[in-house]
Amino acid sequence: MNISDAASACGLSAKTIRYYEDIGLVTPGRLANGYRDYGEDDLHKLRFLQRARGLGFSVEDCRVLLSLYEDRNRASSDVKNIAKTHLAEIERKIAELQSLQKTLSHLVHACHGDDRPHCPIINDLAS
Repeated sequence: MNISDAASACGLSAKTIRYYEDIGLVTPGRLANGYRDYGEDDLHKLRFLQRARGLGFSVEDCRVLLSLYEDRNRASSDVKNIAKTHLAEIERKIAELQSLQKTLSHLVHACHGDDRPHCPIINDLAS
């Protein structure tokens, strides 16, 4: 199938699929005319990548996960370690965002939002 059909079948844009090909994540066959020819294995990989990227895994994590997916002798502990590392990063980001939310919420509530020049938000940013 051509790249347009593959894009429709897996929910990715043709541009994203070309990018994945450029960086070596997928390698579709080629027809005699040089056009890409995506098979079922390619579609499985593209769907795998779409789901992994949707969960926020980096391209490099996706590369490793895809190689583990293709390795029938893989150790599930290898996969779990990648996922645990990613989960820890997500949890760190959530904690950071919660801290930002608390600080900004406090500043918004402290600001009167009227015509006076005094503003705790500006004062905090300037300190």
